[in-house]
Amino acid sequence: MDGRGRIAQSLIRIARLRARPPTGGVEPRARARPHHFQESMHSSGFRRLLLRCWIRLLRVRLPRGAGTAAALALILGGLWYGVVKGDHMPDVVAFLEDTRDQAANAVGFNIADLTVTGQNQLTKEEVLAAARVTGRSSLLFLDADATRERLKLNSWIADATVRKLLPGQLQIEIKEREPFALWQKDRRVSVIADDGTVLEGFVAPQLLTLPLVVGRGAETRAKDFLALLDRFPAIRDQVRAAILVGERRWNLRLKSGLDLRLPEAAVVGALEHLVTLDREARLLTRDIAVIDMRLSDRVTVRLSEKASQARQEQLKELMKKAKKGGRV
Repeated sequence: MDGRGRIAQSLIRIARLRARPPTGGVEPRARARPHHFQESMHSSGFRRLLLRCWIRLLRVRLPRGAGTAAALALILGGLWYGVVKGDHMPDVVAFLEDTRDQAANAVGFNIADLTVTGQNQLTKEEVLAAARVTGRSSLLFLDADATRERLKLNSWIADATVRKLLPGQLQIEIKEREPFALWQKDRRVSVIADDGTVLEGFVAPQLLTLPLVVGRGAETRAKDFLALLDRFPAIRDQVRAAILVGERRWNLRLKSGLDLRLPEAAVVGALEHLVTLDREARLLTRDIAVIDMRLSDRVTVRLSEKASQARQEQLKELMKKAKKGGRV
């Protein structure tokens, strides 16, 4: 210890420190500060900046009612989020539309006179349900174009006309598609129009007499093929079903159970040849299972199982007689 209570340093160490030359002319006090010290300085400056911003924010004077508006915005935002998240938007829209219509009806814009025409397969109630017109609907807010488009979404309705005659008359006229044929696909039978539109997923008893087409793609090609078949009434009247094979060619299943295999091309020529064969040899009334006309230069016939057995027995009898030396 020195006389002033300080720790006495080694004379040798003091001499070395005094003898060390300065580096780059920089005083020892000007040497770089430690990295952690710099980070502390930056952190302190950032804190001071935040403090100044907070003080300025506290000095801002909000207009009267701002808190109430913010609270209402928060509540409405929460309600909107719940409606969207819970998928309640259609219910909310329906409620608003119903409220609007009630207000319009109260001042005399209710539908007092309603006329629906053109329906045959559909009932009046089904047409109104498709149009979404109810006893609470208001003529003032009814959109005629939107109502027409909603009606056309029904597969039975090909076109529609909607007229509004204020203050209280509504006229709806529809044009229905006609049931054209029955279409079977994957063992399910539907009623179709001539353009292939599926009208019903089930068959009403009065529609069981419609022609039957079977297979993928048959619903859109039935109109042309059945029109071609109408040119041969002798064959058409015996057809139970027309079957589209591989979306390329047709087979005919006759009411007798006979299968008629038509070619992919030259169908008219094959049917004309078949009519000639039937007229000359009554081919369609014979005990035959299959008539194959897919090849243009020949007609192949396969006997039914019963006829084939009879043919085999006949051949056996002929073989027995030949072995005995008898005449055949």
